[in-house]
Amino acid sequence: MSSQCREVYCAVSNIELSMKIFSVKSIPIVSWSSDHALSFRPRILTLCILCAGLTVFGIGDALLIASGAGNSPWTVLSQGVSQISGWSIGVTTFLTSLAVLLFWIPLKQKPGIGTILNVVLISIAIEVSLPYLPQPDSYGLQVVEAGLGILLVGFGSGLYLIANLGPGPRDGLMTGLQRVTNLPVARVRTAIEVAVVFFGWLLGGTIGLGTLMFAFGIGPAVSMGLYVVNYFSTRST
Repeated sequence: MSSQCREVYCAVSNIELSMKIFSVKSIPIVSWSSDHALSFRPRILTLCILCAGLTVFGIGDALLIASGAGNSPWTVLSQGVSQISGWSIGVTTFLTSLAVLLFWIPLKQKPGIGTILNVVLISIAIEVSLPYLPQPDSYGLQVVEAGLGILLVGFGSGLYLIANLGPGPRDGLMTGLQRVTNLPVARVRTAIEVAVVFFGWLLGGTIGLGTLMFAFGIGPAVSMGLYVVNYFSTRST
């Protein structure tokens, strides 16, 4: 095969792979996925993978914060609510999570142990890792760090969503809307994040390039995380 033919073959293969990744429409079920999303006595392996995914998610979020390139969309919304209410961002973040859970009712989503651990472990991962992460002065390095953070959030999401022990408030909204609309995960997640950024900005929240990167990049990142985790899980069985 000539070098030109190999280049064409590689290009076609990359396009096909991209189409597979970004057309994911459901959360895959693999050998270590929990049989019941509401189970509070999961297998040890499933629980460990869930915790690993949430930890990776938290480190990714911490990278985005440390980059200084801009907050995530939900932080922008919490900041906007904080400014008009006078409450702390911690309080508004908690209340925002409760408000998101209310949207689960018409979507017939139910919380599980993953929903509880989502709040706890992600917060701990951010708190522990943030002091040790670089805070670059170069804008280019800030963008790179923010991009890496988004990829880690997507991969962490893939791990803990496939564990099937209940999504976090925001991911539950995503999976619920995806099931109702039957649209690709990437498109649903991107639409949610863009809407959240818009309303947060209207309320007075501040945005940066990292915010826009997260809003438009987290959908494809989660979709890629689901594809990668599913691919390697099925190959190992």
